Amino acid sequence: MNKKVLAIVGVAVFGLALFGLTQVSAYRGDYTKVGPNHTPEREAQMQKIMEEKNYEAWKALMTQDGRQPGVVRKIQNQEQFDKFAEAYKLGKEGKRDEATAIRQELGLGNGQGRGGGKGNGTCGMMAQ
Repeated sequence: MNKKVLAIVGVAVFGLALFGLTQVSAYRGDYTKVGPNHTPEREAQMQKIMEEKNYEAWKALMTQDGRQPGVVRKIQNQEQFDKFAEAYKLGKEGKRDEATAIRQELGLGNGQGRGGGKGNGTCGMMAQ
């Protein structure tokens, strides 16, 4: 009986961990994936913000729930945000290499886990 319960719990924990990892890491640097905070409404807001290159609106959207995502700590002014918005646009157009180059210039991760494999605790685009 105890072995069965432990086996079920182990499988459940593994499944939850696997689901969580795919949800968190799938969107980093990959513009075809959505982040864990994705909603159609938020996506529409983000699209408008990026098209208008509205840094203040982006920062407000990204921190509205009280969190301070790594990307907000990296993108700290309008000049950086303009580059970030360009990377967003390029990524949506499928120009991943160009988008990745800009993201690297800004010190952002590029789909290789936290900090682009540099171990600095930052994450990609939208965490989201």
